[in-house]
Amino acid sequence: MSTLAERLGYSADKRLLIINCDGLGLCHASNHGVYAAIRRGVATSASIMVPCPWASQAAADSRVTDDIGVHLTLTCEYEHYKWGPITQAPSLLGGGGGFAGSIADVWDHADVGETYRELKSQIERAMQWGIDVTHLDSHMQILPLRPEFFDVLMELAVEFALPVRLPPAELEESVGFPFRKLADSENVFAPDQVIRHSGIGGRTALLGALNSLQPGVTEIYMSPAIGSGELRSLAADPDSMVEDLDLLLDWKPILSDLERLDIDLISWRIVRDAQRQLVSSA
Repeated sequence: MSTLAERLGYSADKRLLIINCDGLGLCHASNHGVYAAIRRGVATSASIMVPCPWASQAAADSRVTDDIGVHLTLTCEYEHYKWGPITQAPSLLGGGGGFAGSIADVWDHADVGETYRELKSQIERAMQWGIDVTHLDSHMQILPLRPEFFDVLMELAVEFALPVRLPPAELEESVGFPFRKLADSENVFAPDQVIRHSGIGGRTALLGALNSLQPGVTEIYMSPAIGSGELRSLAADPDSMVEDLDLLLDWKPILSDLERLDIDLISWRIVRDAQRQLVSSA
């Protein structure tokens, strides 16, 4: 069986890196930060949260060259800043308005049929906004870690021919089912490793992560945003988000590190295109 790197046209021992920005559409500060990071910085991709208040503005500001996936959203973890389903989905509502605030609440109360319809609508709305959707990932990793919600993720990935973000294989034993093997059996591509990285610690901390990359495709994802009163009023970690942006904009030394370590930057789009090519030739 070919590795993902080989399916992308590289050798099996090649180290490939996607740098993704989560949180597009979350707020005005996130929109500006994400677009700065992918257009003027070292980030290669972004993920839009379609139900969020600033998502339509993010879509209006998008360009054909932007690599944007859908950050499938079923939760709203903010106490006083809310968003909710874009479909009629009573089982997805939390007690305080909008989506439920925790993963456990969704897992306990969400109807699988309503979940599928809501997430399909989020993908379709992004497409209607003119976004050439490149991948799917899951807000708070709510989908891959429970079998019934993983099944929804796979159904959507197959239906729209999109690759997905999945947790590391080491979690399969504790979760109780082989989600990576199941995805591969459906010809759904996923990076081999996923790292949540913070800009705190700057280039030194990122260099440590880069030095430890394993062969194959790794996705590092961050949440860049510009500093503003808006961001400080809603985010639990506004300083970290601003530092994410500062790090991603300091691209010259990072590219130098990548070249020295023989790590190639790639985007989600080439992963999507390779998956679609495989499916069409099967």
